[in-house]
Amino acid sequence: MDKLMYIVPAVSVLGLLFALFLALKVKKQAPGTDRMKEIAASIHEGATAFLFSEYKIIVIFIAVIFLAIGLALKNWLEAICFLVGAIFSIAAGYFGMQVATLANVRTANAAKEKGMAKALSVAFSGGSVMGLCVAGFGLLGISVIYAISKNADVLFGFSLGASSIALFARVGGGIYTKAADVGADLVGKVEAGIPEDDPRNPAVVADNVGDNVGDVAGMGADLFESYSGAVISAMTLGLLTLKNAGDSEGGLRGLLYPLVIAALGLLSSIIGTFFVRGDKNPARSLKIGTYVASGAVLIGSIVLSKVMLGNYYYGVTIVAGLIVGVLIGYFTEVYTSDAYKSVKKIAKQSETGAATNIISGIATGFQSTAITILFICIGIFVAFFFGNKVGGVSGGIYGIALAAVGMLSTTGITVAVDAYGPIADNAGGIAEMSGLDESVRKITDKLDSVGNTTAAMGKGFAIGSAALTALALFFSYKEAVGLQNIDLLNSNVVIGLLIGGMLPFIFSAFTMESVSKAAYQMIEEVRRQFREIPGILEGKGRPDYKTCVAISTKASLREMIVPGLLAVMAPLAVGCLLGANALGGLLAGSLVTGVLLAIFMSNAGGAWDNAKKFIESGNHGGKGSESHKAAVVGDTVGDPFKDTSGPSINILIKLMTVVSLVFAPLFLMINNGAGLIG
Repeated sequence: MDKLMYIVPAVSVLGLLFALFLALKVKKQAPGTDRMKEIAASIHEGATAFLFSEYKIIVIFIAVIFLAIGLALKNWLEAICFLVGAIFSIAAGYFGMQVATLANVRTANAAKEKGMAKALSVAFSGGSVMGLCVAGFGLLGISVIYAISKNADVLFGFSLGASSIALFARVGGGIYTKAADVGADLVGKVEAGIPEDDPRNPAVVADNVGDNVGDVAGMGADLFESYSGAVISAMTLGLLTLKNAGDSEGGLRGLLYPLVIAALGLLSSIIGTFFVRGDKNPARSLKIGTYVASGAVLIGSIVLSKVMLGNYYYGVTIVAGLIVGVLIGYFTEVYTSDAYKSVKKIAKQSETGAATNIISGIATGFQSTAITILFICIGIFVAFFFGNKVGGVSGGIYGIALAAVGMLSTTGITVAVDAYGPIADNAGGIAEMSGLDESVRKITDKLDSVGNTTAAMGKGFAIGSAALTALALFFSYKEAVGLQNIDLLNSNVVIGLLIGGMLPFIFSAFTMESVSKAAYQMIEEVRRQFREIPGILEGKGRPDYKTCVAISTKASLREMIVPGLLAVMAPLAVGCLLGANALGGLLAGSLVTGVLLAIFMSNAGGAWDNAKKFIESGNHGGKGSESHKAAVVGDTVGDPFKDTSGPSINILIKLMTVVSLVFAPLFLMINNGAGLIG
């Protein structure tokens, strides 16, 4: 067993070295013309400036929580783990975004010089750096902290650090990118009638910057948090489950098993990248790489379960999570890809205006929750059933945690496939702004359309794993505060349940309103420039791109603070005032409504986006038609759904659970968990 303790960090270092290799490979590609390099430099500069401004605010939050854990709970070791989790999350997002801003212009040039196959290769290599950094840094931090401390409980501090950064990065980046996107689309495409990413549009650089800070750095922090939380919850439950069974050595094996599975998943993801080759059908190529990685984990988890834990049952729970993740991804594609009827139906409805487009998109989002929830339920049932066969109730909960690990085991390639999308989107923007041939834009649009679907699939993985991980973390919280059950006849529990059910809605309201306010400023600025800069729409006047970048930056940094504080303060307030029982109700309520709302928003937004692209490809009147204008409005409504509020909710669910777990000793000190007014 001791050897495994060193193999896992070695695998994580291998993953990070492979990420470095891919980054250097991307950098060696030709960046294209001087105009292309100039535009790419502006995007890179804007994205980097935003991240540093965001980090200056986040560092204050990190310092406050660090001191709170150290002083209030007198647990400086867990405080240090919190700090490491935050730093590693920042590092994963930062390095991934830096390479993405190198890959975008090189993807555009590859499309211009060598066509679809080479463009796919460059974009995917750039996305792979993000994926491998997420898995590599996550696995390295968790394994090294445990190897040094030999204390699994302090790892919740690492998870709290990762979750905190993820929420701010997702919300801040999401507000930035959608404010710019909405402003650019409504004034540029709808009012002025100019193409997407047209250089005459002042918001176009801010829009492309947003793709990187929201869809790359924000998404990376999101999946880093999901990955870390899943592995840590499984480790702690494995130790508890097998120790309680009277096997101290088994407890160590139960702890190490999810770590080894995560390492296997990272290796499998590296192998899977070699199967994503240049192909005229990019969706098929990306799926092959994902399925290869998943197949390797499927076989390896069964074998390792027998070798390490003496049975195949826990391996089956990993497989259950993995298969459910793949199925969630597939049905997410069914609801968000223009190859299927849902998106085509929304596009058809656009012929009668924006209202019917929006109604159809909302219905599609609602409908998509059913199949996803049913698969999550099946995954929970199978994982609990097989875990319970060998470990009783606690073994069943351990099985659910392992299912979450299985779902996220191939995070390296899942994130790579997701991050490739915004790189392709940026490539299209650079092609348009630098005046490349229309054939280049057709290639990048095809890649981008596939990227919209893969991004929705990535969100599906994150949301599905959030449900499983939050359930496992909830069990850990129950143990920490000594709850026997959640009593629905207890008035405080019902109060907590209702407050928890409300929180995802009020959180979504805050984040969507933030996008609306920031977009309003952007729209007014773009309109002002169209009015006041002579010859701008004739291509004679030069737009002021920097002012639009500044608007998105300031607005997103200001607006991300309240939603971020809500996620931390709500569980602390309920736990202190109403007690541990009420907080248990809050966590249960937020889990139910949060998962459903996240699925609905992410899938509706993805469907609206691809309905617009389906029309732009020549259907239902094509670009500039009334159908297209209606679809642009629908896509604009869906933008904060899929890229701000929806993906942030799954972080909210887990962050509140981890906050509750880390500060459980505080709730017990206050009137022995009964609350100040309980």
